[in-house]
Amino acid sequence: MRMMISFAALLLSVLLLQLSSGGVGPLDALTGLQSGFTRAEVGFLGSMHFVGFFIGCWWAPRLMGEVGHSRAFAVFTAMGSIGMAGHILVFDPTAWALLRIMSGICIAGCYTVIESWLQAKVTNETRGRAMGTYRVVDMGGSLIAQLMIGTLASLETYIAYNLLTILCCAAMLPLALTRVPQPEIPAAPRLRPSLAWRMSPLAVAGVLVAALSSASFRMVGPIYGQEVGLAASQIGLFLAAFVAGGAIAQYPTGWLADKYDRRWVLIWLSVASVASCAITVAASGLGTISVMASAAFFGFTTFPVYSVAASHAHDFATNEERIELSAALMFFYAVGAIAAPWGTSLLIETFGPAALFYFISLGHIALVVFGLSRMRVRDTRSDKTPYVYAPRTSFIIGRLLGRARDR
Repeated sequence: MRMMISFAALLLSVLLLQLSSGGVGPLDALTGLQSGFTRAEVGFLGSMHFVGFFIGCWWAPRLMGEVGHSRAFAVFTAMGSIGMAGHILVFDPTAWALLRIMSGICIAGCYTVIESWLQAKVTNETRGRAMGTYRVVDMGGSLIAQLMIGTLASLETYIAYNLLTILCCAAMLPLALTRVPQPEIPAAPRLRPSLAWRMSPLAVAGVLVAALSSASFRMVGPIYGQEVGLAASQIGLFLAAFVAGGAIAQYPTGWLADKYDRRWVLIWLSVASVASCAITVAASGLGTISVMASAAFFGFTTFPVYSVAASHAHDFATNEERIELSAALMFFYAVGAIAAPWGTSLLIETFGPAALFYFISLGHIALVVFGLSRMRVRDTRSDKTPYVYAPRTSFIIGRLLGRARDR
């Protein structure tokens, strides 16, 4: 019973954290554009979020070692709250970029604490249920956060950011009030990017393209939505359709990835992603329902790319290498996510909204070509690890997913 109460506190913190963090990016884009920010400046805010995310992933295990889980979580939620509340004090893109770094540190740090705590509390008997519930809460919170955008955008700016700040502060309460003892401090994973490249260059390329697709759409999607005529209330639905499509894709993609050569699954996902980019551009002039449906299809084709690429890399890893490999793949995802929003926003500013999907298409075409070339270099493994949906949350997510891959 005490363990279930501990899980409930952790999962409630995850939900509140998603509701606050999932809203700040789109709200920044809409508010920034209304305040006279250029598209490139709005995209730069998204890139700075992932700079903070990278810093938080690296710093969080070390801070936990110094002050413990609860205090580290309090530090990160305080930084996130300051980052959100600071938006209403000054309307300047450079200041907002610095505040978004704080928000990014908050997200990575809080997820690191939560996943470390979950890892310490689950047993072999409860791991499957705990991870399944964790994924549902995380994805559900992300979906609800996107649906909130229309409401937030209709409010006064200071009210909208204050609501997000309140949600971020509230995420601190469940862990602060739980009476369950804190777990032992985990060792920080070694960060060896070369390990991922050694295991599978194709997996590294897949992770980079996944970052290009997901980070660009989430951070720059509101700009695209405005350019094609969506109202602020519809942009939240546009982003939510992307998340919903990605969630639906996990089961069929996992079945295919376990049954067939994962390199072919990755290649055909990229082919489908190119098609979804073309459909999304074509649907921009066909009405709101077509735009929403194309966003869901885009999420369906692009969202699973990271998990398929990660599963392919883990096919070549030993059990002892899995934690470091997961951290290395997250490193490459963070690198791609830092570059993608600013780059795609510059393209939109120069060539128009369709340039977002043209650029993403080029990334997937390159992945198809690279995947076909890699298939001529070596064979795939016949003794594959089970496909696992891998959240892009922290460098220590591999601790939670390791047992699932070892089945």
